[in-house]
Amino acid sequence: MTDDHIRESGSATGVMPQDRYRLLLLDRAHSQRRWENTASSLSLDDLDLEEVAQTARAAIASGRLDAAAATDPGDLLDRLGVRANGQILNAAVVVFGKRPLPEYPQCQLRLARFRGVAKTEFLDQRQIQGHALELLRASLEFLRRHLPVAGRVEPGVFERVDEPLFPLLALREALVNAFCHRDYSVAGGAVSVAVLDDRLEIWSDGNLPFGVSVDQLRRDHLSRPRNPLIAEVFYRRGLVERWGRGTQRIIELCLQAGHPEPEFVEQGGAVGIRFIPSGYIAPHRVSHDLTARQRKVLLTLADRETIQFAALRAQVGPDVPERTFRDDLLHLKRLDLIGSAGRGRGAVWFLNRRNKAE
Repeated sequence: MTDDHIRESGSATGVMPQDRYRLLLLDRAHSQRRWENTASSLSLDDLDLEEVAQTARAAIASGRLDAAAATDPGDLLDRLGVRANGQILNAAVVVFGKRPLPEYPQCQLRLARFRGVAKTEFLDQRQIQGHALELLRASLEFLRRHLPVAGRVEPGVFERVDEPLFPLLALREALVNAFCHRDYSVAGGAVSVAVLDDRLEIWSDGNLPFGVSVDQLRRDHLSRPRNPLIAEVFYRRGLVERWGRGTQRIIELCLQAGHPEPEFVEQGGAVGIRFIPSGYIAPHRVSHDLTARQRKVLLTLADRETIQFAALRAQVGPDVPERTFRDDLLHLKRLDLIGSAGRGRGAVWFLNRRNKAE
């Protein structure tokens, strides 16, 4: 019987397509001989042993590791499942490897803040190599620096609480998913974070596990991490839960914050999540930082088609000298963020909509 006649499991009449059958064979082979559980050539000295100890402390505190666990680094790695028969596994290098890691170019993070809504001009670009826990911290710090701030007032707290536009827990969950599920066998692969004026994207190399679709990420689905050993370390560290609810939790957190449901995408051998804000977000930085008043001009213009100078000034900065406010507008116009039409008192100002997503 040829491959074309292999029947679908649970079906009496269906025939499994040949390409699907080959994918199933690859998936089964991957589960038996994964990149992460292959022995590396590194030793304990090549690992960040303080990060190992910190992981053990966090796991004990969360009840995810026996409080009587040995403190010897090698024993801890054994308990975490990332050392076998005295050999350091690739999984241990991914989550604990010390820089530099010339033999592991895939232990990389790419961070970018783009101008506008196209990935053509960088305002900030970084490539960082290191272990996944270190890269997770770097990712969150980059997002804190470049995402717009959403202020809120908590009951009983006098000061306003400033947080990134998107919920930090949702961002962390998305990043952890990227580090746990990416295909580390791709030597040139990485986790990529892109901040644009109208969205945030997080990408990781590798397709979804066999049998899991983008649509299933929005509802209950089996947890099938591509790298269960790496995922186990994140779980012990208290950074991820089991049961496959991470993507649903991301959706819930975004909806609670008033944003649309994030988009999950699979294309070009990579999986991504796209966070979309609830409305226009004025950029903090173009060729250099914008002032709070200049950002308020952008937000005010985003709510209307056009507005005259006097009405705009009355809303944004009635106490600001007219010349200073006009300089603000001219500065934003030079940056191609706003435009004007007409002359004299009848002139109107408007937001350049091409700098927003259509």
